[in-house]
Amino acid sequence: MKDDLQPGQVLARGVCRHLASHGFAVIEEFVPERGLRVDVMALGPKGELWVVECKSSRADFMGDAKWQGYLDWCDRYFWAVDEAFPTDLLPEGTGLIIADGYDAEILRLAPEEKLAGARRNKLIRKFAGHAARRLQALRDPAVVGDLNGPWT
Repeated sequence: MKDDLQPGQVLARGVCRHLASHGFAVIEEFVPERGLRVDVMALGPKGELWVVECKSSRADFMGDAKWQGYLDWCDRYFWAVDEAFPTDLLPEGTGLIIADGYDAEILRLAPEEKLAGARRNKLIRKFAGHAARRLQALRDPAVVGDLNGPWT
């Protein structure tokens, strides 16, 4: 594992590995709407959209004032923390994932609040476009400019 990853990025890696093993496509640092950036957006095999916010410490969690704005952009919302995190701080009615840099485990499934069809369609298109641009940027960095493209 790369030594230059921040603690939240290490958690995100484990979350992404776990969700990918269950058939989800995952993107780290995804922007569902201008002014919002989620740590992990996951697109499930049945078209479900999950948001996972990775918190590496009590201070990291306490400093997050935007998380409720993410609820309108997913079917299920989760917190991902490491095993030492004080999970009693996390709000009721949200999912809980314990993660490290290698894997994760869902301890509490988040309640499902299905997105409206139009919003789901918009997000899936944006997800696909973003993922394709990231892949192209890896293959040919000189060609790809703004990762957000026209889907923002």
